[in-house]
Amino acid sequence: MNHRFSPKRRILLVEDNQDNADLVLDLLDEEFVVEWYADPALALGRLQHAADSLPDLLLLDISLPGMDGITLLREIRRGGSVAAAVPAIALTAHAMRNHRVELLAAGFNEYLSKPITNEELFRATIHRFLPEFA
Repeated sequence: MNHRFSPKRRILLVEDNQDNADLVLDLLDEEFVVEWYADPALALGRLQHAADSLPDLLLLDISLPGMDGITLLREIRRGGSVAAAVPAIALTAHAMRNHRVELLAAGFNEYLSKPITNEELFRATIHRFLPEFA
C-alpha cells in the first residue's frame, strides 16, 4: 500500500461575525488549517508579509468594517503580489443575481450565500478549489 504525505490545505477566512466564523471553522477545521481574521487590514498585512506561507484559498466576507471584501480582494490582487493568484470565495448575505455578477467581476472565483445552511454545498464548493492530492 502506497501512502503519500498530504499536508492539510490552508484557508484564510476573513469574517467579522463571530457566529459565522465559528460555523465555518466547525465545518472546515478537521479537513483544513483555517486561519481566521476579523479585521480585513490585519488579513491584508498577513498576506503581504508572509509570501512563503500563503493560504491555498481565501474566504472573504463582503460586509466587513473599515474595508469591504471587494476592496480587500482588489488590494490582494493588485500589484502582482504572490497572493494575487490565490482563489477567492465571497461570503455574502446578498444572493441577488446582480450581486453575483458584481462579485465575479471584482475577481472572486465564486460566492456562497450566508447564512450557510447547506453544509454539503459549502464543502463541495471548497473542494472544487482545493481538490484532494492524488
